[in-house]
Amino acid sequence: MSLDLDTGDAREPQAVGDTTAVLLDLVLRADSVEEQLQRVADAAAGLSPDVAACGVTVQLGRRPISVAASDPLSAAVDELQYEAQAGPCLDSLHTGDVVVVADYTQESRWGEYPGHAVTHGLRSSLSLPLSAGGTVVGALNVYGTSPNLFTGDLRATLEEFASRADAVVALALRHAEQNTLMDQLRSAMESRSVIDQAIGVLMAQQRCTADEAFALLRRASQGRNRKVADIATDIITSLTGAPPRVGRFQG
Repeated sequence: MSLDLDTGDAREPQAVGDTTAVLLDLVLRADSVEEQLQRVADAAAGLSPDVAACGVTVQLGRRPISVAASDPLSAAVDELQYEAQAGPCLDSLHTGDVVVVADYTQESRWGEYPGHAVTHGLRSSLSLPLSAGGTVVGALNVYGTSPNLFTGDLRATLEEFASRADAVVALALRHAEQNTLMDQLRSAMESRSVIDQAIGVLMAQQRCTADEAFALLRRASQGRNRKVADIATDIITSLTGAPPRVGRFQG
């Protein structure tokens, strides 16, 4: 059976097959980074009916965050690890190693976390690092309600899936970085527009050049410990009685 990510029951068992092209296609067709990563989590969960939940964790600055979960259970137990700052997901994310938990009722690693996992109905898990260019960019976390689940063919299937999915996750994160950059550029352009308006006002009021008007703005910014754009906004607002209007920049 081929991996069908668009139709059918998400819990129906699927074969990995040649998932690379399918995963790349779903990323290109998704409207947002969140949707891209959600589809990866759903696809992994759909590989076997024995998988109770699956999630994708990435490192955001110094903080790990669950960016996708096939079931609320995955998000809940991931958060338990983040709060405890210990767990198989974090070990995989930080070391780049595959981390298997055969039975949480017999697990002695990670302090109190295994006990909390059991109270959520979990008995086993598999955490797989997601890498790009030799750098770990995230972890694929798979959870089961039966012990000794992630062995043999199922473990091999999930490891193969992760080896293909890591490129997709890296691509999605790159898109997120580009979107952040575009937001920063858009904000900078809008600030520049307000500053230019204020410079025009000062040139008319002070009968000075553009460079001299900008120097006035900069001195006011330093003297009041505020951003130049904020000083410019005050000038336009005091003159017109309304906040400045900025152009609509397309990213």
